[in-house]
Amino acid sequence: MRRTSFADWPCSIARTMDLLGDWWTPLVLREAFYGIKRFDAFQQELGIARNTLTDRLRRLVDEGLMEKRAYQSEPVRYDYLLTEKGRDFFGVLAAMNSWGNRWLSGDEGPPVVFRHDRCGHEAAAEVVCAHCKEPMTAADTTARMGPGYPVRLAERPDVQARFSR
Repeated sequence: MRRTSFADWPCSIARTMDLLGDWWTPLVLREAFYGIKRFDAFQQELGIARNTLTDRLRRLVDEGLMEKRAYQSEPVRYDYLLTEKGRDFFGVLAAMNSWGNRWLSGDEGPPVVFRHDRCGHEAAAEVVCAHCKEPMTAADTTARMGPGYPVRLAERPDVQARFSR
């Protein structure tokens, strides 16, 4: 069955899911944040099929989240390193970890916690307003059409109703 592409949807969440929406891609990125950089190490840590890992790494490189750097020439072998775009994904993984720790942990507690190295405390991700630094919740946040929203869609009554709440 063919997967629907969200790459051109007028929604950053849909576009992100198009790029990262399978279960392996965020886990490959997680391992990169844990310091894994070699193909065999990704494969060993995740237990992922080699062809699937090849596809995911290729996509992450093509999309600019990782870069390949040769560390051996005979045969050619590569390190896979996070780029600035890839490192910027950390907040998404941290938010997912916080949500999972709150809602999916068992009686024994969360499986992974983060420590903020600057202050030395255990920390959880929180979404805050970039302007006022106050926490953002669904109850006090409204989605609005941005400058990149397609004009042809913005004129539709159903779309206008969605963004007028």
